[in-house]
Amino acid sequence: MKRKIMAAVLAASMVLSLAACSSSSNETEAAAETEAATEATETEAAAEEETEAEAEGAADVKSVEGMTVAFIPKVTGNAFFESANNGAQKYAEEWGITVDYQGSSTAAVADQVQVINNAVASGADAICISSVDATGLDSALTEAAEAGVLVSTWDSDVTSSCRTLMVSQGTPDILGKMLVDMGVDALTKRGLDPAADPIKYCWHYSQATVADQNSWQVAGEAYIAENYPNWENVAPDNYYSEQDAEKAVTTGAAILEAHPDIDLIICNDSTALPGQAKAAQNKGLTKDDVTITGFASPMSMKDYAEADVLEEWGLWDCGVQGAMGCYLAAYLAAGNEVHVGDTIDIPSIGVVEVMPNDALVEGDTTADVNNGVVLLPERLTFTKENVNDYDF
Repeated sequence: MKRKIMAAVLAASMVLSLAACSSSSNETEAAAETEAATEATETEAAAEEETEAEAEGAADVKSVEGMTVAFIPKVTGNAFFESANNGAQKYAEEWGITVDYQGSSTAAVADQVQVINNAVASGADAICISSVDATGLDSALTEAAEAGVLVSTWDSDVTSSCRTLMVSQGTPDILGKMLVDMGVDALTKRGLDPAADPIKYCWHYSQATVADQNSWQVAGEAYIAENYPNWENVAPDNYYSEQDAEKAVTTGAAILEAHPDIDLIICNDSTALPGQAKAAQNKGLTKDDVTITGFASPMSMKDYAEADVLEEWGLWDCGVQGAMGCYLAAYLAAGNEVHVGDTIDIPSIGVVEVMPNDALVEGDTTADVNNGVVLLPERLTFTKENVNDYDF
């Protein structure tokens, strides 16, 4: 009898225990489900808020449609600037802006001042200019801004306080190093040892007052001094051909005449490089006799590469650069504001970031609004093997 009673008690105890476990498990599952539902709701709400914020931000961006940008090169008739204009025109049609390509066949301050004045008189909303002089256009551009025309630069800058944004192909350190590295690579392929041999070299470009080219030369010299102390600059004052195609050939010939044993000529200018290559070709020289490198569009150097006058040279997509310059000029002219650190989504090109002016010029200051630098994302190196992959 006691065993039956004990068995009954144990059975009852087990039932109660199982019931309690079941109840506890159900409560835990219910709590977990409630918590998960709450988290899902919060996540969904956060996503909706983010989407609304993005939509609100997009709604705040003023359209560039209908804007007119005076797109001004250093000089017309040059392959680099004509290619930049082709790119700008292609994208402008998509964006609904007008790009008015205005320039002079002479790369001179007086000529660019006249073009600036013409742009203002024509009623342009913005100017995007590649300057022939680092400071020579400051007054004219300041007057244009005072007349209500948005001023920006591309390729070659002016004083940063006299414009809004500058669209640059790269920092001086990046481009100075690139110029030297292309020379090193070509010298090596000739069988020379750039790190040990007494390399003789010089620079040939437009003029010392062109901010971008001069900064690349200065940065390149610093890079050479640090990495190739065995090199000798045979013309420390540099050679200049003033972005004149004929003068580039005669200057190139003068270099080869004055320094018949020169190893490397660096032409950080899209007029100087083909001129120097032409001078070498006229003299019957090839890439096995002298190394010539620098910056120019691929198509402008194709024939010289295929004739083995030079090994390699570089540039960037100037069509994209020209388009970026025109879009950003129109973007600001439409009433949009930007600050250092802001990103701008350029349709069909991508997102770019506004950097401070000292990214280009050490110690330069940047205004609180609508002032700074935007860099191209990449640079290109060309040879006769890949030159036909490009069409500018």
